[in-house]
Amino acid sequence: NAGGIAEMAELHPSVREKTDALDAAGNTTAAIGKGFAIGSAALVSLALFGAFVTRIRHSSEDALFANGVNMLEPLTFAFLICGGMIPFAFAAMTMKSVGLAAMEMVMEVQRQFDEKPHLLDENPTERPDYDACIAISTNASLKEMVPPGAMVIFTPLLTGIFFGVTAVSGLLVGSLIASVQLAISMSNSGGAWDNAKKYIEKQSPDSELKGKGSDIHKAAVVGDTVGDPFKDTSGPALNIVMKLMAVLSLVFADTFYAINNGSGVFKLA
Repeated sequence: NAGGIAEMAELHPSVREKTDALDAAGNTTAAIGKGFAIGSAALVSLALFGAFVTRIRHSSEDALFANGVNMLEPLTFAFLICGGMIPFAFAAMTMKSVGLAAMEMVMEVQRQFDEKPHLLDENPTERPDYDACIAISTNASLKEMVPPGAMVIFTPLLTGIFFGVTAVSGLLVGSLIASVQLAISMSNSGGAWDNAKKYIEKQSPDSELKGKGSDIHKAAVVGDTVGDPFKDTSGPALNIVMKLMAVLSLVFADTFYAINNGSGVFKLA
């Protein structure tokens, strides 16, 4: 934020260089901190999964999960794969949502510049409409999270109702494993792409990387455009995915078991 303010205020380039150095250090620190957050979320999700299995075992009087979860059972293995798909689908949906909101914001800013051409004058006679931009961000953040949120909420519920607790156990394990790997990858790679762009911008035009404005820099800007939602949106949100699915499964564990003794509506197990 400080760097953006320095650039918009047209401060001396040395100010921007200092804020870029701080931003790069901040990205590295954030990536390390997110690693701890991901590890915490993984352990919480694992504990909730253990509580789910224990609850079903007690409800069934050791008829189910007496020896733990058997991943070689066809139904469990099938939903293990399905669970592994959920974090990738969730990440894709959130990335697309960020792109749509950003494009809508760009169109609004362009409209204001077209209608108010003197906004960038030294003594502007018109003021930008900040409220319109705030409304776009707020509406997009609420509206665009409905589909991915619904997917995370209803997937374990529908799985437990129709396919039973064996399927839910596979679903939770699959989503946990994939979420941890994807969250770590996104958080680190997003920060790396952002820092790579800043490193290129620091180079002189005579250097091997050519510096700001070169084709290499343009490619790095594209990488940073993907990296920002990687490290700031999809990566951290996966912590919620793995925990929310486990919490919902635990809360509705007795409901799942009440349907044909945990076999679900279709009685596949």
